[in-house]
Amino acid sequence: MPSTGHYPIERREGEIERLRMQAAAIEFDASVMLDRIGVGPGWRCLDLGCGPGGIVELLSVRAGPTGHVIALDADPVFLEQARVLARDRGLGNVEFVQGDAYCTGLARGSFELVHARFVASIVGRPKDLIGEAVTLTCPGGIVALQDPDISTLKCYPPHAAWDRLTQVLEQVFACVGNDVRLAQGLYQLVRRAGLEDVQYRPFLVGFRSGDRMADFLPATVESVRRTILHHGLIDEAELNAALAACRRHVADPDTVSTYVTVAQVWGRRPRASTTPNTTFHRTARSRCSLVASQMSVRETAYGGDAQANQTPTP
Repeated sequence: MPSTGHYPIERREGEIERLRMQAAAIEFDASVMLDRIGVGPGWRCLDLGCGPGGIVELLSVRAGPTGHVIALDADPVFLEQARVLARDRGLGNVEFVQGDAYCTGLARGSFELVHARFVASIVGRPKDLIGEAVTLTCPGGIVALQDPDISTLKCYPPHAAWDRLTQVLEQVFACVGNDVRLAQGLYQLVRRAGLEDVQYRPFLVGFRSGDRMADFLPATVESVRRTILHHGLIDEAELNAALAACRRHVADPDTVSTYVTVAQVWGRRPRASTTPNTTFHRTARSRCSLVASQMSVRETAYGGDAQANQTPTP
């Protein structure tokens, strides 16, 4: 959970498993992106909105013992899960920070890579997020985003229950001001932030009935159930019926499904000392000025007691 956006997904029982299942399904493509960027030994990397793991391990392995990775999230339970994972995998170059992805309080211009996956779309305010990411990146460093386009979330053969749940899922994010088709305009947003050599790599993966991700749509709808019902997008009886029918359909050995298209977009901050786009920069700075006194809780992967550190906003 990245904090100051509008995040409708609940930390219900099974949510951490759902997020890790999703991360595993798209890990290969995240690796391709990082390799194309050229993340390597000694890099200082930041994963904004890392959740219970994000791409922390992929970054840690590439940065190596001379590099440093900060994993930031607002949810202390997610951070603890990520910390345990890092400890179990022996990732000694990772630091965990509880904080706001839109106003981190971290040192400006201090990272070779700032990454965020499903934050600009799922939490909202993409310009603010990109503005914060740009200010955190050193001159010549990379800002990388991954965001979805829900229009490819399909099952074959089609089914009415699947279609209804997909419709409700898109509507619930729209109700809180978020855009699960952000991938369609992500490239343009990143270019307008003033980044150079902007790259665009969309990918799509699919699942069979026996794959764990076959349950992705029903599981995700379950995670936004309260917000769906609060906004009256569907009544509870119809929702329960649609979930049951959808799960029966995806369990059929003849059924396959496709995931959201994920657009990977990354660009380089100009090497000149000036911030590329003053509009994005001012937005990020003004937002941070409201919370300059907030405390960040930091833990190393093997650290003892957590320490609260106040980082002044420049």
